[in-house]
Amino acid sequence: MTDVNDTLPAVTVKDSAGNDVALGAIKGPLVLYFYPKADTPGCTNEAKDFTELHADFAKAGATVYGMSKDKPAKLAKFADKYGLKVTLLSDEESDATEQMGAWVEKSMYGKKYMGIERCTFLIGKDGKVARVWHNVKVKGHAAEVLEATKALA
Repeated sequence: MTDVNDTLPAVTVKDSAGNDVALGAIKGPLVLYFYPKADTPGCTNEAKDFTELHADFAKAGATVYGMSKDKPAKLAKFADKYGLKVTLLSDEESDATEQMGAWVEKSMYGKKYMGIERCTFLIGKDGKVARVWHNVKVKGHAAEVLEATKALA
């Protein structure tokens, strides 16, 4: 599980265009948020909230990435449908999701299953995790992350 002062794992994922993205090579500051599934209500609202604050994150020098296990083509449709400005990443193999601790046991209506925990990692200029949010509630989260990002500067 990735925690404060850790670096991003050296794994490669795909962006929505199908290009390789080496997580360990991305320079901060950056925000990496994990969400369960593209084009579902909570995930859509979260992506819209980060998109709405896109210019503010850029002004703070940060890039925002959203990651799920969805295929790149689905991510591209999701981004186009809602005009998303965040970079969406596909972790179909679950390498990053598992290594960062976002793949967890969940429970719904008494049934247990494995899935992505809605969580966010803020990575500083030094490439180390500066802050982690687990069990994220969507409303107000992007604004909270933005304030923490500004504090890194």
